[in-house]
Amino acid sequence: MTSMADFNPKHFLFELKNKVAVIRLSRPDRKNPLTFDSYAELRDMFRDLTYVDDVNVVVFASNEGNFCSGGDVHDIIAPLVAMDMPELLKFTRMTGDLVKAMINAPQPIIAAVDGIAAGAGAIAAMASDMRLATSNAKTAFLFNRVGLAGCDMGACAILPRIIGQGRAAELLFTGRAMTAEEGERWGFYSRLVDAAELEAEAMKLAERIAAGPTFANMMTKNQLNQEWSMTIDQAIEAEAQAQAICMQTKDFERAYKAFVAKEKPVFEGD
Repeated sequence: MTSMADFNPKHFLFELKNKVAVIRLSRPDRKNPLTFDSYAELRDMFRDLTYVDDVNVVVFASNEGNFCSGGDVHDIIAPLVAMDMPELLKFTRMTGDLVKAMINAPQPIIAAVDGIAAGAGAIAAMASDMRLATSNAKTAFLFNRVGLAGCDMGACAILPRIIGQGRAAELLFTGRAMTAEEGERWGFYSRLVDAAELEAEAMKLAERIAAGPTFANMMTKNQLNQEWSMTIDQAIEAEAQAQAICMQTKDFERAYKAFVAKEKPVFEGD
């Protein structure tokens, strides 16, 4: 697949606007829960984004006042109770694969969170590269409250890096909701915006990034993720190599020529 122009998912909504892919879950009457099918379809889409040419940024949007209420109680939780260990491990690996696919997709991902972001919904926001929210956002890593460990879908690895070990531990041990104000203060959310402006603000940020040097943006995302496990020396060397590669792009040359001509560069991603 090289284009998302004709992509028509069955289990969530998708739009393509100016090289920005906007996705949202499609069950607002249930606060947009995930099902086995929507998990898998989202995972497959993020994997496919590695190979497309017409998506520069992804906005994971809310729908009718809520982001995602997590796994559907009837469609997912009830069947899980009846599964044996191999079936359960197959499911938990599949949900983790969604996070891996989001992290490994070359496009920056912006979560626009309104209302409930609970369980896997909180994880989807966490796995995004940037997050905006409204004052109504309630973000709960509530696995503990349903008898499960807080270490779900990468939460123990990623959340402490965003908000700090102690704050992450409190949320994961209690399952309580993080308020929007806490989320902004702790750095989980970049900023809070009015509900009526949430998607417009997310799109404004997305379009600004989409108009930038997309190959270089891909390298930035890659290094942000890869350098978690590097020493400082390894990170500096990796960044030297990444930057040398970017210096070979035509966008780097365009930026130089535009500067000399006192013009704004128009990046083309090559």
